[in-house]
Amino acid sequence: MTEKKFSEPIIPTPGNEEFFLSAEISDELPLLPLRDTVLFPSVIMPIAVGRPKSVAAVKKAFEEQSFIGVVTQVQPDIEDPDINDLFSVGTAARIIKLIQTGKDEYNAIIQGVRRFKLEEIIQKEPFLKGKVSPLQDIYDHKNPELTARMLVIKDTLKELLELLPPKLSEALSTFIDNIDSPLLLINMIASHLDIPLQEKIRILSENDYVRKADLLVNQLVAQKQVLKIKQEIQEKVSSELEKQQRQFVLQQQLKSIQEELGMESGDPEIQRLKEKADKKQLPEHVRKAFERELQRLKRMHPAMPEYSVILSYLELLLDLPWNEYTEDNYDLNRASKILDRDHYDLNKVKRRILEHLAVLKVKRERLKEDMKAPILLFVGPPGVGKTSLGKSIAEALGRKFVRMSLGGLHDEAEIRGHRRTYIGAMPGRIIQLIRKAGTANPVFMLDEIDKIGRDFRGDPAAALLEVLDPEQNSHFYDNYLELEFDLSKVLFIATANTTATIHPALLDRMEVIYIGGYSTEQKIEIAKRHLLPKIIKEHGLEHTMIKIPTPTLRYVIERYTRESGVRNLEKQLAAIVRYRAAQVARGEEFKPNITKKDIRKILGPEKFEMSLAEHIQAPGVSIGLAWTPFGGDILFVEVALYQGKGKLILTGSLGDVMRESATTALSWLRAHSEEFGIDPEVFYYWDVHLHVPEGAIPKDGPSAGIAILTALTSAFTQKRVKRNLAMTGEITLRGKVLPVGGIREKLLAAHRAGITDVILPEKNKKDLEELDEEEKKAIQELKLHFVDNMKEVLKIALEKNPVEKPIDLKEPIQKLKEERRLFWMPPGHSN
Repeated sequence: MTEKKFSEPIIPTPGNEEFFLSAEISDELPLLPLRDTVLFPSVIMPIAVGRPKSVAAVKKAFEEQSFIGVVTQVQPDIEDPDINDLFSVGTAARIIKLIQTGKDEYNAIIQGVRRFKLEEIIQKEPFLKGKVSPLQDIYDHKNPELTARMLVIKDTLKELLELLPPKLSEALSTFIDNIDSPLLLINMIASHLDIPLQEKIRILSENDYVRKADLLVNQLVAQKQVLKIKQEIQEKVSSELEKQQRQFVLQQQLKSIQEELGMESGDPEIQRLKEKADKKQLPEHVRKAFERELQRLKRMHPAMPEYSVILSYLELLLDLPWNEYTEDNYDLNRASKILDRDHYDLNKVKRRILEHLAVLKVKRERLKEDMKAPILLFVGPPGVGKTSLGKSIAEALGRKFVRMSLGGLHDEAEIRGHRRTYIGAMPGRIIQLIRKAGTANPVFMLDEIDKIGRDFRGDPAAALLEVLDPEQNSHFYDNYLELEFDLSKVLFIATANTTATIHPALLDRMEVIYIGGYSTEQKIEIAKRHLLPKIIKEHGLEHTMIKIPTPTLRYVIERYTRESGVRNLEKQLAAIVRYRAAQVARGEEFKPNITKKDIRKILGPEKFEMSLAEHIQAPGVSIGLAWTPFGGDILFVEVALYQGKGKLILTGSLGDVMRESATTALSWLRAHSEEFGIDPEVFYYWDVHLHVPEGAIPKDGPSAGIAILTALTSAFTQKRVKRNLAMTGEITLRGKVLPVGGIREKLLAAHRAGITDVILPEKNKKDLEELDEEEKKAIQELKLHFVDNMKEVLKIALEKNPVEKPIDLKEPIQKLKEERRLFWMPPGHSN
C-alpha cells in the first residue's frame, strides 16, 4: 500500500470530496493524542506539540510525508495515555507545515483526511503507534435529504450569527453562503461549535452524513436557545441599570430644585435622623462623621443596597451613649446592705467594691474629678455566685448591668467588630452591649474569660488586651464604628474558674479576687436566706407550706451534694419544693416540716457517704487533698506490691509532675529504707503499682507528694495509714516538705469528707491567717499537723504496728535466691 505525499491543503468541493472519503491509509499509523480537541476530516487545524512522544510522532510523519493518526484523550490530564485513555474513533491527517518554536516544542498545521477506528496500540516508544482500520462513510452530495439538511444548517447558523455584532455576523454569513460542499460544511461547523467533547465524538463516529447533519442541527438549535436566553438576561440587567441611573439623576435634580427653593429633603428617615442628632450632645469628631455619612445618604436612592448600610451605621452613632453617664450612688451603707442582702459571706469581694466606691466618693468631693474604673477578675469554682455578684455590684453603685459570655468565643471580630466593607458587617459585642446599656459607665461582666478559644479567625484574648487596659481603653477602636469610644469609665468584671488558661498579658491587666467554696455551715445559711425563699416563690407556694429544719438541710448538703458552690444544692431544694407543690395541687394533707425520711423518699438513696476515710482498711492506701477549678477535693492513693523486678507502674491519668513526685517518693524511700525496717533487697524483687482512682479524670501537680510517699511506706512496712487522716504537700529528694496552694479549698474539702486530721507543710501555716471567721469556725473540728520533712509525716500518718497478717516481703526473695543458685553456673561451663 502506497501513501500520497501532500504539501498544500485541499479544500473540499463537489469535485474532489472522494479524496476525503476513500483515501488510502496504512493499517499502522503513528498516533498524536489531543487534549480537549477533535479533528474532523477536511478541517485544517494548528496544533501545539510538546510531549516527547507526540514530537517524535509528528517529526516521523512529516519527514516521511505520511499520514498521522489523530485521536482524542478521554481525560485531558493524563500525560502518557494508553489504549483505554483514548477514544476509539480518530482521523488520519497529513502535516502541511511544521514549525519549531522552542527546544522540543513545535507548531504543526494539520488537515484531517479520513476517519479510522483504533484497534490496538502496537508500539509505545519512541512514539505511540496504533493498528487502525479505515471507516466507510455513507455520503452522496446529490442526495436531496442531505441538500435539505444543508439548507437547514445554513439558516440556523445565520440565526445564531444574528446574535453577534453586525460586522462579524455579515462576514461569516457571506463565508457560509459560499460553501457548496456538505462534507466541508458539516465537518467545519462540528469542529468549531462550542459543544461538549462527547457530542463531537458522537458526530465524528457517525458513518451516515445525513444523520451527522441531524445531530449537528440539534446542537445548533440548543446553542441558539442558550444564546437567546443569555441575550435576554443581558438586556434585562442593562434595563435595570438604566432605570436606576435614571432614578438617581432625577433624584439629584429634585434635590437641586429643593435646595434652590430652600426646601429640605423629603426623606422621612433622613429627617428623623437629623432631629435625633440635634437632641444629642455628640462629640465634635462624632458629629463630623455623622454629617459626612448623612450627606452620602442624601445622595443615594433608598433602593440602593448601600443605603441600608449607611442608615444602620448612622442609627448606631446616635444610639451610642457618647458622654452619657449614670450618677454613681456613693452611699456606702446602702451599698453594703445590698451586697449583704444578695450574697452571704464573700467579704473580700464586698470590701473591695466598697473601697472602690469610697475612693470615688473622696475623689469626686475633693478633686471634683472621676477615676478610672478597676478591672476585676473573680476566680472560683462554679456555683459560688460570681455572675450574680456582678448584678448586685451594679445595683449597689446605681449603674446599668450588661453581661457578655466569652465561653467558646473564637472570632476576634466578636470583640472589635467587622469592617463595613463586608456584607452583613456588625459592630463588636462590646459596642453592641454599651448601646444596649444606654450609658457609658455600666458594670460590664465578661463571663467565663478562661474559656476563650483561638483559631484561624484570630485571638479574641489579644483583642481584649485593649479593652481591659485602663491606660488604653479610653480610645477603644471598633472596626465597624471606625471611631474611638471611651471605655475608661466602664467597670469591667471578669469571671473564671481558673487562671491557668487565661492569657498571661490579659491576666496581668486584672485585679484577681479569689472566691473559694462554701463550708457546710455557710451553705445552710445561704439556703435559708437566699435559695429556699427564691425557690418557694418561683413555685407559687407560701412560706408556711414548707419548712426545712437545719438538721434536714445539713443532711441534704452532706449526703446529696458534694460541691464547692451551691448550684447542685439549689437543684435538690427545687426537687423538694416541687414535691410539696404536687401535694398541694393534689389536695393531700401534709405537715409543713420536711424530715430526713421525706428526703430519702423525694431524692432517693443517699449519693455520698459522710466519711469516705473510714473505709480504709488495708496498708498502702492514703488520702491526699487536691485543688481543682471546681473547688477542693480528696483523692485516694493506692499502692499494690507483687513479685517482679522492681518496676514502678503508674496509672490513673497522672500528669508529668505527679509521675515525677511518685519517682521521687520511691527513690527517697529506697535511700532511707533501713530507717523504717525495710530490707533494701525487696525493692529488686517486688514491683510497685501506684494507682489514683477515677482514672478518667486527668490529675497533676506536686501537692500529692507526701500522700504518695506515705502510701508507698505503708505498703512496704505493712502499717496502715491512720483513719480519717488526709494530707497535702510537695516533697523533695531530700525529704523536705514544701508548701502548696489552695489550702482554704483543701481544708473545706477535708471537712466535707469527714476528715479529722490533716497534715500540712509548715510554711502553709500563714495561709490560715487569710481565712475569715466563718471559715475558721467551719474547720475547728480539724486537727492540723504542720510538718517540715517526711519523717515527721510518716511518724504522724502511720500506725505503730503492722497489720495482724502482714505480707512477708522477704520469703519470696529467699525462694528466688534458692532457685537461681540451682541453675547458676560459672561462666565458660555448659551442660
